[in-house]
Amino acid sequence: MNDQPSRWTRASVYPDMWADPADDPRNSESVSPDGELATLQDYLTSYRMTLRMKCEDLDAEQLARRSVPPSTMSLLGLIRHLAEVERDWRNWISDGEPLPKLYGAGDADFDGAAADPAGVHAAYAALGLEQDATDDALAGRELGERLGRAGIAVREMNVHRIEEYARHCGHADLLRECIDGRVGQ
Repeated sequence: MNDQPSRWTRASVYPDMWADPADDPRNSESVSPDGELATLQDYLTSYRMTLRMKCEDLDAEQLARRSVPPSTMSLLGLIRHLAEVERDWRNWISDGEPLPKLYGAGDADFDGAAADPAGVHAAYAALGLEQDATDDALAGRELGERLGRAGIAVREMNVHRIEEYARHCGHADLLRECIDGRVGQ
């Protein structure tokens, strides 16, 4: 017997994709956004949605499963980590006192990712709140504007946000495939 899941997908048009193009909420029939800021925001929105899609239809145990030992990384850990990162980005662009960590020092965002439905709900809620707060902190800013003690440019912050989500969506691809075999873009 093998406990490895079989590879599968919901897609029928392209069997290596997460969903058929017509069913993928990231696809639209409209033209791409105009302007640099709108393009950056569109990419960030798509990667945030991708992370949530990679976690959908899984229970608390599956979300908390550490699929690649000895790593402590799990899908739930990624959700918690990205909430923590969103909060930390606001520390980068602030001149005030740093916001406290959500989950504690070190790798507590990953280490504390336990198979508890209430904890899963709290992690999703924290992620949404932190994303909204970061978006609000950057709203109305010019891309060349420099913020915080380090003087990070809004453009650089937005590119870094996309990079962080894109990298972790790649991790989520592998984690999800280890959990139930679902593959996709």
